[in-house]
Parts: sequence; structure tokens; C-alpha cells
Amino acid sequence: MFTLNPARAVYLHRDAIDFRKNINGLASLVEHALGMNAFATAVFVFGNRRRDRIKILGWDRNGFWLLQKRLEDARFIWPRKDSTVIELSVQQLHWLLGGIDLEAMRGHTAVVYQKAA
Repeated sequence: MFTLNPARAVYLHRDAIDFRKNINGLASLVEHALGMNAFATAVFVFGNRRRDRIKILGWDRNGFWLLQKRLEDARFIWPRKDSTVIELSVQQLHWLLGGIDLEAMRGHTAVVYQKAA
């Protein structure tokens, strides 16, 4: 399994895209439809209508790279938020790629105290 640098931002495009798009088409989508910088220290994640394929676009110093994963007999569990773009951590992206439902994952709630004693 590949891993990404945890310092990278991850932006998931919630709506399905035409999977015939290549690097230029996806970079244009990032800039024009999402209003984001395709050259940022980030990766942009796209899915098809059936949710059995994912494309990940990223910029690295002097060029774009494009990763694609195709599932043979399963589907990715896509987050159901209302926004067009969902920001994820690198760890959440790895969970998504591993088939984990991100909305079912719940950690401990944060506790904030004013005084220790």
C-alpha cells in the first residue's frame, strides 16, 4: 500500500466526475469548478458514479501525478456531507481507500478543563 505525507491536505470532490478526464481535465476542474489551487501542497480525490473507482491528483515540485484505484467487486463508501468539497486528513483518505465508512468512525470527544485542581 502506498502512503502520503501527512502534511498534505486532502480534498475530496463529493460529486461524481466523468472518468475520461485526465490530468489536464482534473486540474482544470480543481481550479475552475472548485476554485482551488491545483499546484497546492494537496491531493484532490475524485470518484465515479458507481463509486468503484477513485482518481487522486497531486502536484509534486515539477509535475502532476495521477493515481487511480479500481475495485473489482466492491464500492468505496463516500462521505454524505452536503458541501462540494470535503477536507480529509491523510489517515482518513487511507481509511476511505481501505473501504472504511468515515462517518461510522468516531473518536473520543475532546474534553476541555479550565483548572487541574
